Amino acid sequence: MARSKSSPRNADKRPPAPPPPTWDEKAINFLAPWRIELAGLGLFLAGMILLLNFLFLPKAACTNNWLCLFHEGFGWGAYPLFLSLAAGGIHLMLRQVERPYHIHPKQVIGLELILMTTLPLSHIFSGATLATAHLGKGGGLVGWALSQPLLQFFGPLLTGLLYLALLTWGLSLVTQRGWVELQHGLRTVSLRLRQFAVRVAPTLPAINPAPPRSAAPIPSPASLPGGAPLTHPQDELVIMDDTAAMPQTGSARRDKQLPPLTLLEEGGAVALTPAEIEDKKQKIEQTLRDFGLPATVIQIRRGPAVTQFGVQPGYVEKPGPDGTIKPHKVRVGQIAALQKDLALALAVQRLRVQAPVPGQGVVGIEVPNDETAVVRLRPIIESQAFTQARSPLTVALGQDVSGAPVAIDLSKMPHLLIAGATGSGKSVCINALIACLVFNNAPDQLHLIMIDPKKVELIRFNGLPHLIGKVETEADRAVGVLRWLTAEMDRRYELFAAVGARNLGGYNRKMGRDKNKKLPYLAVFIDELADLMYTYPGDVERTLCRLAQMARATGIHLVVATQRPSTDVITGLIKANFPARLSFSVASGIDSRVILDTVGAEHLLSKGDMLFLASDASGPARIQGVFVSDHEIEGIVKHWRDTLTDWEPIPCPWETLIAKHALLDETDSLLEQAIELAQKSDTLSTSYLQRRLRIGFPRAARIMEHLYEMGLVEDPKTGGKTRKSYVEEGDTPLDDILSGR
Repeated sequence: MARSKSSPRNADKRPPAPPPPTWDEKAINFLAPWRIELAGLGLFLAGMILLLNFLFLPKAACTNNWLCLFHEGFGWGAYPLFLSLAAGGIHLMLRQVERPYHIHPKQVIGLELILMTTLPLSHIFSGATLATAHLGKGGGLVGWALSQPLLQFFGPLLTGLLYLALLTWGLSLVTQRGWVELQHGLRTVSLRLRQFAVRVAPTLPAINPAPPRSAAPIPSPASLPGGAPLTHPQDELVIMDDTAAMPQTGSARRDKQLPPLTLLEEGGAVALTPAEIEDKKQKIEQTLRDFGLPATVIQIRRGPAVTQFGVQPGYVEKPGPDGTIKPHKVRVGQIAALQKDLALALAVQRLRVQAPVPGQGVVGIEVPNDETAVVRLRPIIESQAFTQARSPLTVALGQDVSGAPVAIDLSKMPHLLIAGATGSGKSVCINALIACLVFNNAPDQLHLIMIDPKKVELIRFNGLPHLIGKVETEADRAVGVLRWLTAEMDRRYELFAAVGARNLGGYNRKMGRDKNKKLPYLAVFIDELADLMYTYPGDVERTLCRLAQMARATGIHLVVATQRPSTDVITGLIKANFPARLSFSVASGIDSRVILDTVGAEHLLSKGDMLFLASDASGPARIQGVFVSDHEIEGIVKHWRDTLTDWEPIPCPWETLIAKHALLDETDSLLEQAIELAQKSDTLSTSYLQRRLRIGFPRAARIMEHLYEMGLVEDPKTGGKTRKSYVEEGDTPLDDILSGR
């Protein structure tokens, strides 16, 4: 019989229990998870100790110390070498915490390139020789070895230029900025210095200072309990004006096939004079003081259409619950409630109060300028904000209240809804968006579809190689275009699934260099949505919402505009699928709430003044839109026609779909009339339908077959005979018959 497993003999054969860990093994197990951090600490201590010892090393008698190897080998480069070692140790020590920075592998390569180029450059510019390199002068022996062969072959000038170019390349890798961006950064700094010199010049002792302000002092106590003043006057008024400091970057990276920048007109800056700014600043502060609201203008942002005065609320004295007088901060709502009073004091037609400005501790009072500057397309395209987007669907929107250029990416939005009253600049904005897209994209990269029920705004783009067919102006054809877009979206998703791609970019990358299989972007522009919604409300809303929900990954993007932002045109379902919205001047605050979910658009000016609500923004931003003239549009269209001499118009792929639905719609209307005839007469015949409906015999015979399939007439008999009708007038409603068909 087999022994049980718990017998004493088997118990004696069990392995002995392991001995308890010693103190050193416990310490190793405890420190094992922190081994990388400990290695980083060791690198940091080693780098700092070597650096400190190297600083106090006697260079003249450096013979028996092992640190002399670093001094002789790297020369002056030993200092950044030890600092880099300490920085690497700090990086390793911060492995398990959220680092306030992110190091890209290109930055590490750039840092090594900088270190390896500074050694020969320091050897060249210091005039060191092999003998002095042994003493640690310049870049040491490494710098001598890297520079001496090139010096003998190219000479000092070409060698220095070569290493300067490598040094610049290393700086661009470390800063993750290209050479063009570095050049524009230096230019921006120089422009800032010039502006600072202009502002400082009037304050020099040789120039008479400005006369003191005559405004009355703020009626408030001397200080807070802690000694701080009740109002917080700033030592220097911040005036922001980025119009003149926009770097020019667009021309250096343009493809030769694209239209040249010379086709676009250059913009001109029109800004308020310092005297006008000071006058309006005093009026704002004085008006607020008259209503018992002490405040100070601490920021001025000058834009092309409006100037925003940043007001910092002050303090007023009020009795507390215990009867003691205490200072209380002026509420933001109190300043916003004085919008009409401020407009009266400044003698302006419309004034907008932004309380508060997002991300800043001021209340923005936006005052219209006496003269509005025209924002052109060329300065926006040449700006750094446009080139940094690096997307084929980047478009220029305009300039904000400080004059800074604003560019948006349609691929990130991914659709745009525009609203505005007649004459507010809505159609001009659509023309600017189209012109910007075709100015920066070839026809094989981008296709356009335009729907213009007004028939006068977008027809100037007919003949553009990017355009599929022509600009559609009929409402029934526009519905067919939207139906084709949904079918094209489904077709693209099937292609993506076949190759395992998630979006249009991934699919085109998998296609490689085969241009015939690559798919272009599709940008759809609808200039007037209200006309389509009134004619085909169900079809338009259904297709628009389906495209807005699913078309982003396929590269199809919609730009829809309407001049009446009412709830029957911009329905809740459409708003939910268009998170990015743009509003020009509207008639009332109700229309502003419909398009932006907030008031403010009713206070806008006309001629391009807009509020843009991005999909990821907390509130709308005020922008002066881009203006593109007819001459510029004609020049862009002519350039593409002249450049692509073998261009053939893209045929309309939705013609068959439009004809099919038109035939069905027409047949349905005739079928309704035939059912009415069947209700009124006892017998029907094909010739009778042909006479009464005024149609041909084939269509009348087809309608008779539909009536038989619906069970409204008797079985067909031999040719030409009548058929008995099974429908009596008043028995079955016409709608019930059609719905049950």
